[in-house]
Amino acid sequence: MSNPQIASHLAQLESSSNPQQRTEGYSAALQNIVSTFSSNDLSANLIAYVQSILSDSIGVIYSRPLLSNFIEQYRSLSDNNVKIEAGNAIVQLLAPKIVSYEQQDTDLKFILADAYELDEDFTNSAKTLQTITLDSTQRSVSDDDKAKVWMRICRCYLEEDDPTNALSHLNKIKQVIFSVTDQATRLQFQLSQARISDSQRNFLDASASYLALSNEPVIDEEERLQALSAAITCAVLAPAGPQRARQLGKLYKDERAVETAEHSILEKIFLDRLLSPAEVAAFAANLKEHQLAKTSDGSTVLDKAVLEHNLLAVSRLYQNISTAALGTLLGVSEERAEAQCAAMIESNRLSGSIDQIEGAVNFFQAGVANSAGRRSGDLGDAELRAWEANVAGLAEEVEKVTTMLQTQEPVWYERVARELEAQA
Repeated sequence: MSNPQIASHLAQLESSSNPQQRTEGYSAALQNIVSTFSSNDLSANLIAYVQSILSDSIGVIYSRPLLSNFIEQYRSLSDNNVKIEAGNAIVQLLAPKIVSYEQQDTDLKFILADAYELDEDFTNSAKTLQTITLDSTQRSVSDDDKAKVWMRICRCYLEEDDPTNALSHLNKIKQVIFSVTDQATRLQFQLSQARISDSQRNFLDASASYLALSNEPVIDEEERLQALSAAITCAVLAPAGPQRARQLGKLYKDERAVETAEHSILEKIFLDRLLSPAEVAAFAANLKEHQLAKTSDGSTVLDKAVLEHNLLAVSRLYQNISTAALGTLLGVSEERAEAQCAAMIESNRLSGSIDQIEGAVNFFQAGVANSAGRRSGDLGDAELRAWEANVAGLAEEVEKVTTMLQTQEPVWYERVARELEAQA
């Protein structure tokens, strides 16, 4: 409850007929409240002050500058609890009159969101930011400003490990991202996209996003290397198959990969070498909590990724093998080895067949279908795989150059294309 003397003084100001004296009186009253009271008393008196300046007897023309002046004083408050308590109450006071005080309402909510974040209450910060009016007829809000607000909400939800709400606001940014000019917002968008894909276990998408981020020249070299490490980690955790093989190829070709702690496991997976339990344990020690979560069968994402990789590595070494021996090599039961093998054959990530009568697995030419749809056969050695990755990389670079030429020199490109078509 507000101080009786303050309440009486505010009532006198409301009834004043001289606008200039009233404005000066309110400014003096605000300074008195801020300098005299503290904690709960300060919150109650600040709320009473805003109630007074928003009263119908003052009028919007005089209330707006008074409210703007109040917000600057509110911004400078040192007590974070007072900011939160008073801010919430004042937001409620402004709610029915928001059309008349839209800019002041927005400024107040930004300050309140800052206060919540200082208390590490990211959920309430996000909820406060969500109530800011971005589609307004009273003021123009640019795509950059909208994206900044949505990006901040997205990051708040990510801090609370809530990828579902974070994704809904990231999708809003996608609608305007091509018109956003602020470099920091664009980079935060890329990082949030990677983090959301990572948290939802879409590891291939996350790896691609982290890799793109690691190639941004405006980012500090150390942070770029961290993004590359995250890209390698996500690629290792992704389901085995041609898509992951292509992503691993891109990462293995990156000259910076040797500087990362994950290079050893990246090399072994890329070259189809069996992973030992010690190597897997060392890699798992640096994983995040969601990357170690249990799946429906009781194993972790890493356990499944390593099992699938080792199964592919075995297919490079053997033309056929008993399911019992396969289970021993993979470090799992015979039944699980057979089930995993069947699942990968069914999803076209492993080329082979299972003879349950003989209790054996036959691998077709000891390989799987590569990205071009051919069998790698017995040519699964490191040199050939590195050569194939380099050829794929060269093709991608040629395609990039062609696209750039088409964009920057469209007239020349069309002329050359017609000439080549005529020659054909």
